[in-house]
Amino acid sequence: MPRLVLLRHGESEWNQRNLFTGWYDCDLTDRGVAEARQAGAWLAEHGVEPDVLHTSLQVRAIRTAVEALGVMGRSWLPVRRSWRLNERHYGDLTGKDKRQTTAEFGEDQVLVWRRSYDTPPPPISPDNPFNPNDDPRYEHLPPELVPTTECLADVVVRMLPYWYDAIVPDLSAGHDVLVVAHGNSLRALVKHLQGISDEEIPQLNIPTGVPLVYELDDHAAPVDDRPVEERYLADADEVRARAEAVARQASGG
Repeated sequence: MPRLVLLRHGESEWNQRNLFTGWYDCDLTDRGVAEARQAGAWLAEHGVEPDVLHTSLQVRAIRTAVEALGVMGRSWLPVRRSWRLNERHYGDLTGKDKRQTTAEFGEDQVLVWRRSYDTPPPPISPDNPFNPNDDPRYEHLPPELVPTTECLADVVVRMLPYWYDAIVPDLSAGHDVLVVAHGNSLRALVKHLQGISDEEIPQLNIPTGVPLVYELDDHAAPVDDRPVEERYLADADEVRARAEAVARQASGG
């Protein structure tokens, strides 16, 4: 029975600074590296040994995978990467301080941009100094596929083709699969796997650096209906503390 392991990257430099990150590429903090290594230790402790790695194109996810697998002695895993696993694109909020943004636009408006399922922030402007859209890692994409802003519903739409075309075939081949990505791309996948409603998904926070494990059937569906919080490879207090920390960061990715 194949297993799917979902891992959100460790704390990033912009998480630490409380900035909306999205597609902007920043590295892990020292704490983020420690979280990634702890994730590897938890996986090893529970005997979860992935056969294939999938990551986004963003350094904070890539480095989290490197650090976690290094602890496990599995740095040699075959790797597949896709922009479809990237964090949600935060549009013109990219690079903004979350508290300052709340002061500028009001708590209610920022809450809609952050947590509503289907309302994206304003599109990123060409003169935003942190505009990531001209990054060479995306130059092979048709322009119409490169987002200028996204809500979570948009992330579901762009993530699911990769799930079906790349991850599911690895699972169907009997491989245990590790996916290292971001708060919103993983929320999109969890929403799909567990059938979480549009109304309920805004309340789900994925903690940094804690492996989330699914045992799947032959149709790549969970074999049981346990809630998300019971699937983590850490004790409930640790998971709760990290999820609350994510919520306090205003979920900027």
